[in-house]
Amino acid sequence: MRRPTISDLAKASGVSVATIDRVLNGRHRVREETARRVYEAAQEIGYHAVGLLRQRVFEDLPQYRLGFVLQKPVQAFYQAFAKEISVAAQSVTTARINAQIEFVAASTPTAIVEKLKMVAARSQAVALVAPDYPAVTAAIEELKEKGIPVFSLLSDFSTTARQGYIGVDNRKVGRTAAWIIARSARRPGKVACFVGSHRFLGHELREIGFRSYFRENAPDFEVLDTLINLDTPEITHEATLDLLQKHPDLIGFYVCGGGMEGAISAIREERLSGKLIAVVNELTPESRAALADDVVTMAIGTPLPALCSELMKLMIRSVESDEAAVPGQSFLPFEIFLSENI
Repeated sequence: MRRPTISDLAKASGVSVATIDRVLNGRHRVREETARRVYEAAQEIGYHAVGLLRQRVFEDLPQYRLGFVLQKPVQAFYQAFAKEISVAAQSVTTARINAQIEFVAASTPTAIVEKLKMVAARSQAVALVAPDYPAVTAAIEELKEKGIPVFSLLSDFSTTARQGYIGVDNRKVGRTAAWIIARSARRPGKVACFVGSHRFLGHELREIGFRSYFRENAPDFEVLDTLINLDTPEITHEATLDLLQKHPDLIGFYVCGGGMEGAISAIREERLSGKLIAVVNELTPESRAALADDVVTMAIGTPLPALCSELMKLMIRSVESDEAAVPGQSFLPFEIFLSENI
């Protein structure tokens, strides 16, 4: 494929080659609106000097260092999350964002606090995906006292410490998972729910929503004891096989957090495609293939581009504002994926 030239960029942005040259070399001032148009066109067509253009366009803007701490570095979802954070940071037009993205391999309080403090030492604001441990809350309180706001992502934690929550309404997600199982089942029966950890408030809220829907609208169904899978495919695989052995009359289940790959492989192994109503989280290569093969009935997704865009706005606002905003929640509409819309 031919690499876009300066002439291609001039055509895409609606300006002359001479104007492109002035923006690139910074010899003469170009109107801010024009320079931004050139930069955006360069992004769209994949112009090779987009990095230099960004530097020229944003050199007079304030610079902010924002830190992000995510979970599970090998999971496709968190890799996609990191990519969208970088895209959102590059798309900010009111400031130059230096986004530092780190992963926590182990969801232990010690590992999370250590990573959080390391990132915060180099950041003006931090966003974090983490279980709700007292040690994590204490670390966030310390950062708050130092003037470093911390935002919770996907799963909330102490509302007295964090600046705000950005994610989906997890209770509604759980109710939606229950709704599809209850509506799709040919008859009432046993259903199950996996959570990564009781320390993940988001998972607990999903479990609460899941159970409350059946209690309220489908009381003939039996919701089994909740299973802990630590968000790992290996544990989920073994737990799913054990669940199927103990309850051959199982109708469906919901994987509230990670580890869905294990459930998917167990269903394939037992040749139960189309015979169970399985609901999982996020559209990844694995869940997409499972939806196509009728192994999974529905995947509930987080709108990562919209979330990251909103996150940038809130974090920048928290850095620019002298007064801390009242802690709040920013709910985004979640996505629903079926075999017919992937």
